[in-house]
Amino acid sequence: MPKIVVAAFYKFTALPDFAEHQAPLHDVAVQSDVFGTILLAHEGVNGTIAGPRVGIDAVLAHLKSLPGCAEFDRKESYTDENPFLRMKVRLKKEIVTMGVTNIAPEKSHERYVEPHDWNKVISDPETLIIDTRNDYEVSIGAFDGAIDPQTKSFRDFPDWFRKFREENDIKKVAMYCTGGIRCEKSTAFLRTEGIDDVVHLKGGILKYLETVPEEESLWRGECFVFDNRVSVGHDLSPGSYDMCHACRLPITGEDKASPHYIAGVSCPACHDQVPEEKKRNFAERQKQIELAKARGEQHLGKSKAPKLSSGGDGEALFSKAMNGPRFRGDEWD
Repeated sequence: MPKIVVAAFYKFTALPDFAEHQAPLHDVAVQSDVFGTILLAHEGVNGTIAGPRVGIDAVLAHLKSLPGCAEFDRKESYTDENPFLRMKVRLKKEIVTMGVTNIAPEKSHERYVEPHDWNKVISDPETLIIDTRNDYEVSIGAFDGAIDPQTKSFRDFPDWFRKFREENDIKKVAMYCTGGIRCEKSTAFLRTEGIDDVVHLKGGILKYLETVPEEESLWRGECFVFDNRVSVGHDLSPGSYDMCHACRLPITGEDKASPHYIAGVSCPACHDQVPEEKKRNFAERQKQIELAKARGEQHLGKSKAPKLSSGGDGEALFSKAMNGPRFRGDEWD
């Protein structure tokens, strides 16, 4: 059994004094040898962390002591090496940024569909299946028959839906996302828009892939995840994708064979987007990484220095190990 536990979790709950929980939560994680990113906002908590079993349990126990967090959605997987480099606890306006404030996602639990019931729901021809993830995530895997909004950021979803609704007759809606948080919030949004017959996949794609046997699955492809694993398949087994270190997009072996791919510098998707000065900086960084590797050292290092932030909505949530694509938005689940 791999020694590192990767835990993804979230909870929509009222946290009016969320900033007061930042430092204590960070301290517990650092003392427990746990790395990753946790977001705190007035609407709740959202995070992905990795570390030894005893350390993960210590952080989760602390989280359960927060108001309204005695129970929260969580998914675990395992890996041989920690996919994160540092521990960060950030203060945000939203734990997943949609930009719509007059909704109540904490009530969306009423609209859950368990993974073992999901196939039946999305096999109904009157049900509209909507993938609430962004285009780069959908590109490597999706459920049969799902609509791809082709969004660059979760902030784009409300405008996309309103336009889509003007042009289409909507009876029933079933939505899904990676871990459950985005589709839980989008379910609350659709209800404020007057769509009452709407449900979402409990625990998201990750819980489905963990729960539903591959021979019964209606999932096609792999699922993008926001850490160094890049993607996972059924049973949450490691996927086949790598990541471009410049734009953070998932890349295939074919992408790497392209003349536009330079390790650590560019890939076919971003070669014409990255300024030359940035490419030079990336090339120097890659050189230092390779030199450190040759010496048997880790270039970036795991820092236990405090990483406490109150960055705004435009701030990227992850770096190489923790971020979504550099050019493609800033939300995760």
